[in-house]
Amino acid sequence: VQTLHGKGVRVIYQPVHQTSFSVGGIESFQESVKRNGLTSNTEVIQFTEIEADERVARRTGFVAGSQLYYIQRLRYLDGKPLIFDINIFLKSIVPGITKEIAQESIYDYIEQELCMTIVTSKRTMTVEHVTQLDEKYIDLKGYNCMAVITSQTYNADGEMFEYTQSR
Repeated sequence: VQTLHGKGVRVIYQPVHQTSFSVGGIESFQESVKRNGLTSNTEVIQFTEIEADERVARRTGFVAGSQLYYIQRLRYLDGKPLIFDINIFLKSIVPGITKEIAQESIYDYIEQELCMTIVTSKRTMTVEHVTQLDEKYIDLKGYNCMAVITSQTYNADGEMFEYTQSR
């Protein structure tokens, strides 16, 4: 549950399958890069707007019919393509995202420009077979499986505004 001052309590719990486990802490990619003293850059592979159908709604937790930004980004650390992100943002809560913002830092835009507080994130980690996109963009060094972290992120009003899959 998440407490909302003056409003009460909102239930954000969703059961976690036994084969996955939660990963805590909210830190943006850019914040992690700075903390670890690395160099990074981000390549936006795809930036589009979509409407959530039933399949997307089941997968992400957004309501069917929601207007969303769908973004694929390749994250480089010290010049190596290491993380493939699929980000989906709810347009009604996070308006105005552009390809240029996605190339820099969406969280910086959310916190600095939209003045929104990011409160909590439900994360799960699984190990999955690689996809064609993984093989296309990431040097897998012959591996056929990879760690996948999915997250649903909430603001101070208890509203989910982001679903992300980091591969």
